[in-house]
Amino acid sequence: MKFIVLYKKQVNKLKNELKKGMGYMAGIKYEIKESIGKLSENNKGWSKELNLISWNDREPKFDIRDWAPGNEKMGKGVTLSTDELKVLKELLNEMEL
Repeated sequence: MKFIVLYKKQVNKLKNELKKGMGYMAGIKYEIKESIGKLSENNKGWSKELNLISWNDREPKFDIRDWAPGNEKMGKGVTLSTDELKVLKELLNEMEL
């Protein structure tokens, strides 16, 4: 019986955190601190986004990855520190597109 009570408390805690924009995927806790922009969207509704995300309560980092509608699921992505994002910006500015 004690296990059921603890389980219900954990479920309620997760529900509250999801309402606050926090989530859990494959044992990884994340919180989208800022949605910076959408890069593209596919025909299934998934969108590639640039966000500022805190992973496992750590300092937020810039993140580019695919997200299902409502950010319920995520695809593989790339996480960048501020310094790495600055270098990427410089590299992109040097490119002729």
